[in-house]
Amino acid sequence: MWEAQAEWDEWARHSEGSYVLRTNVTDWTPELLWQTYVQLTEAEAAFRIHKSELGLRPIWHQKSERVQAHILVCFLAYVLWKTLGQLCRRAGLGDEPRKVLAELAMIRVIDVVVPTRSGVDLRKRCVTQPTDHQAILLQRLGLHLPSRMKLMDAPSDIPPKTM
Repeated sequence: MWEAQAEWDEWARHSEGSYVLRTNVTDWTPELLWQTYVQLTEAEAAFRIHKSELGLRPIWHQKSERVQAHILVCFLAYVLWKTLGQLCRRAGLGDEPRKVLAELAMIRVIDVVVPTRSGVDLRKRCVTQPTDHQAILLQRLGLHLPSRMKLMDAPSDIPPKTM
């Protein structure tokens, strides 16, 4: 059985609409406590972005240098995400780059391969033409697409990708 506790009513009236942080740290100012809490929420948001928008999941590496490389890739991806967010803000496109990234993700890079009689394939890497909407987004963000990209030869110790 439960019953209402009248002494809590006054506290509820004063705290409604307020944010209450509880801590055992006694030597911080309220401003420092709030700033630290905001940093924590930003770090949690970064992990959510890694998992959802960037599609980066934990990978269990066995070697220290691979762990460090994975952390670097995750960090660089997050920096690019935040940079795109700043570009969106400056362009008046809001704070969240999610929709812009989804729209621009439809732009493709295509390898055109033309076989010749001599047996040597001619290869050209081309970027698809953006739609009118994509072109407007790119212009507002101050980004320019190349019409083609240089093909890089794969190092001899890395096998080519197969589909």
